[in-house]
Amino acid sequence: MAVTPDSAVFWYGCNMTRHGEVIRTTTRLLEAVGMDAAPSGGPAHCCGSPKDASARINEGMAKRTIEGFNATGRETVVTWCPSCHMNMQDSMAPVTPTHFETVHVSEVLHARREKLRPLLTRRVERRVLLHAHLGFNGRVPVNAMIPEILLMIPGLTMVEHPYRVPGHMCSAISAVPGALADAQRATLAAMAETGTDTLCTIFHSCHRESVSLERHGIGVANWIHLLAESLGWPAEDGYKAWRNAEDPRAAIGETGIAAVGELAYERFLDAELRKKPVV
Repeated sequence: MAVTPDSAVFWYGCNMTRHGEVIRTTTRLLEAVGMDAAPSGGPAHCCGSPKDASARINEGMAKRTIEGFNATGRETVVTWCPSCHMNMQDSMAPVTPTHFETVHVSEVLHARREKLRPLLTRRVERRVLLHAHLGFNGRVPVNAMIPEILLMIPGLTMVEHPYRVPGHMCSAISAVPGALADAQRATLAAMAETGTDTLCTIFHSCHRESVSLERHGIGVANWIHLLAESLGWPAEDGYKAWRNAEDPRAAIGETGIAAVGELAYERFLDAELRKKPVV
């Protein structure tokens, strides 16, 4: 990866409601390594994938997003979501001219990790297995870079295992009957084999699908959560608490639901939070 400039756009996609603390912490991490990364996301900056069934709407959303990024005058767009990253390369940029380079956030933090190292002062006594996928690693070598970043955390041990989950993230296999359950059983088996106590997710989709595995007596944390823990930054995993609660509505609280909107909660979150774990 080329050295990124100090000014960029941080494109966090469309998952603010579920993963707000990860997005906020990632923004802060980019600032900590010397990057002025203006956060951009939500419906106004969508890659178009939610509307894949309609080519016209998909293309219109993608075009609007690229034109918005071009208008910032910033030469780099830092991605967070692997689907956004791939869509930009595969279908968005080939149609609408871009005035920027696209890099994944793991590439930025890995390239600037020596700026991050002295800030990781709190010990994190965990024995960690990376939730590694096959697909996205061919674009960005996340399966190697993220362990190198996490190994700077004092007290943390990364354990290697050859198992790799199919697809580029768990949402890619969740629609295939039985595939996600098979992947989660294989992951639990790998953790038992290696004696690890924490599953470290890379991507937000994987995190959503994996947090219920804590019911099997393990810990589940996103790699950004682990960095925040060592930095001493607050980054409470609200989604995990909601997903594992007996009553998700009570866990979120009426104030939280009001902030999202009752209709949005009922339409997008309630059924998701109440679904039974696949294993």
